[in-house]
Amino acid sequence: MSKTLYRFSHRLSAALSLVFGSSLNRTHAQNKLARHIVALNGKTSPAEIINEVAECLKDILGYRLFAFVNKKNAGMDVWLDPRMYKTSIEDIIIRDFKIKDTKDLTYLNVHNDQEECLEKFSLDSLVHYDHKEENCYSRLYMMPSRPITEFHDDVVGILLQGCNSALSRQIKIQQLTDAAAIDPLTGCYNRRAFEAQLKGHAAGAGRHGKSLSVFMFDLDHFKSLNDTYGHLGGDEVLKEVSRLVRRNIRAEDIFARYGGEEFIAILPETDKARAIELADRLRQKICALRIPFDNRTIRVTASFGVAQLGAGADILKLVEDADSMLYKAKFNGRNTVMPGLIKVHRGETSESLIQAER
Repeated sequence: MSKTLYRFSHRLSAALSLVFGSSLNRTHAQNKLARHIVALNGKTSPAEIINEVAECLKDILGYRLFAFVNKKNAGMDVWLDPRMYKTSIEDIIIRDFKIKDTKDLTYLNVHNDQEECLEKFSLDSLVHYDHKEENCYSRLYMMPSRPITEFHDDVVGILLQGCNSALSRQIKIQQLTDAAAIDPLTGCYNRRAFEAQLKGHAAGAGRHGKSLSVFMFDLDHFKSLNDTYGHLGGDEVLKEVSRLVRRNIRAEDIFARYGGEEFIAILPETDKARAIELADRLRQKICALRIPFDNRTIRVTASFGVAQLGAGADILKLVEDADSMLYKAKFNGRNTVMPGLIKVHRGETSESLIQAER
């Protein structure tokens, strides 16, 4: 990067003289660019890196970063100017990157959904710049406040190169971290990572007096499914079911593959009644799932066991209780949740659950 800046410095000096005028301003602008490039490499998250890019564009060129899209091997990260309408850029991204829908987009920053706080704008002046690294491809969408010159292109190009180098490094670090924590087939946490997460969450729940529950489930008659469709069919079921569950739990919930066709989830600040409700919704969604494979359609059901962390924050007992409830669900005919819901009483202001541990 230092060599790139050195080669660019002479050309930049001449161009800056046209834009900024005095020698003092040129030197000041060059120093700003160098500081921003160096700052990029000190950032520890994609959101921080892209915020630095936005600051640099505004600081040196007076341009406004409209959006930044980083396409990785798995998924797409999006940074959006908080003052802009979310849907305004989503349609453009879906078209440009040829994705199916917004479910594939992960937003790196908070954006305002209140229309009265958002600005009106025209997409006519929107321009974009692309840059590719070995493990990511980025597109910067920008709204210039003045005509774009060759000098402006050079500044944006160097800035984007520095940004992607920093993003690429972060992706590599995350990949190394994930390799030790993520199940490669399903993308869920593995058992070892789950146990580490459970220790931390249980300690926090005990310290602050918060509820914490877990649900555990496995897929019914999975051996027969493997015998019928082969292990590739079984793998496809595991991937689709885990994807469905991840889409229907909160970001703060921890979802892991516990072993084989068995999964488990940590639900922070959730009591047993709410955990049972969630487990039953997931059970129904899994039951309704249709998984295409080898010109056939695979259907599957799941049995759930739910437990809540008790006094003393005993995590071994918590997992044992969930496992015991899962065994009861299997014994009671499968495709069910234990403890089960007998019925729901709905009042004007509250909802209470009657539970049974048959």
